Amino acid sequence: MSRLLPGTRALRTLEAAARHLNFTRAADELGLTPAAVSHQIKEIEDQLGLVLFTRTSRTIRLTEAGAVLFEASIDALDLLNRAVSRARKLTRGTALLKVTLDAQFASKWLMRRVDDFRKLQPNIELRFDIGYEVRDFELDDVDIGIRFGAGKYPGLRAHRLFDNILIPVCSPSLLTSGPPLREPRDLFNHTLAHIEWSRQGVTWPNWRMWMAAAGINDFDDSRTIVFGTSTDAVQAALDGNAVALAEFAMVANDLSQGRLVQPFELGLRVGPEFAYFLVYPESTANDPRIIAFRDWILEEVARTKAG
Repeated sequence: MSRLLPGTRALRTLEAAARHLNFTRAADELGLTPAAVSHQIKEIEDQLGLVLFTRTSRTIRLTEAGAVLFEASIDALDLLNRAVSRARKLTRGTALLKVTLDAQFASKWLMRRVDDFRKLQPNIELRFDIGYEVRDFELDDVDIGIRFGAGKYPGLRAHRLFDNILIPVCSPSLLTSGPPLREPRDLFNHTLAHIEWSRQGVTWPNWRMWMAAAGINDFDDSRTIVFGTSTDAVQAALDGNAVALAEFAMVANDLSQGRLVQPFELGLRVGPEFAYFLVYPESTANDPRIIAFRDWILEEVARTKAG
C-alpha cells in the first residue's frame, strides 16, 4: 500500500524549516512554536519513513532525502499557489480588473482620474492593490500593474508612461513668509527634502546633485531631510515645512492647482532607462478589460504631458 503524502500545511512547515535550517525562525515565519515545528517535521518523517534532518544540540542539517523533499515542496507549493491564483481570477468573472501600483502613483496621479475611467467603462469594476512590492501575475490575484523600473519584464508587455524629471517644489506660503528664493543659493536658508534610492547602478537625484547642476559646489547638506518615500517628501513641501525634490508627473496636479510652486526651472533626470511602466502578461494582452484600461491610461498620460 502506498504511503499517504504530507498535506499542504506540512509541506509549508517542511519548506520553511529546510530554508531556514532553524526551527525557531521557521516557527516565527509560520506563526507556530518551535516545538510545534519540530513535532510536524517528526510526523512527516514517521509518515514517510524517512529521516529529513540531522539534529545536533546546536544545528540542524538536511539529509539527502530531506534535500529532495525540500526541492519538491518548493515546486509543489509554487504550483498550488499559481493554480489558486488562476482559480480566483476565473471565479471573480470578467467584470473585475485588479490593478497593482505603488501608493505615490495611486494618490498623486491615478486616483484623481479614476472616476473618468469608470464613466467611460461602467461595466468594468476597478480594484486596487496598493504597495511597493512587485507582484507576480501568476501567483498574485492581480491583472495589470504600474511599476517604476527599467521596463525589462520577461513575459510581460510594458508601456512607458512617464520619464522621471525631478524638480524643486514648495508651498506658496513658503515664498511669502519664508526667506526669499531668488536664486538657487537662497535654498541654503531653507530645509530641503529628498529621498535616497539606488538600483542597477542608478542613484536617485538628491539635493547635492541638483546644486552641482546649478553650479553650486560648496553645498552643505546638513539641512537636508531624507524621507523613505517621495510621498512623504512632497507632503513636507505641501505643509510648508520644506522645499522638496519631486517627480514632475507626481506633482503636476498640485502645481496646476496652486498647492505647490516650482521656485526654479532646473530639473534633473533619473537614468534614462528608468520610468513608470504599465505592465501586464503577454497571455492577457487581448483581454478587453486590459485593452480598455491600457488605452485610457495612455491617453491620460499623453494629456498630462501635453498640459
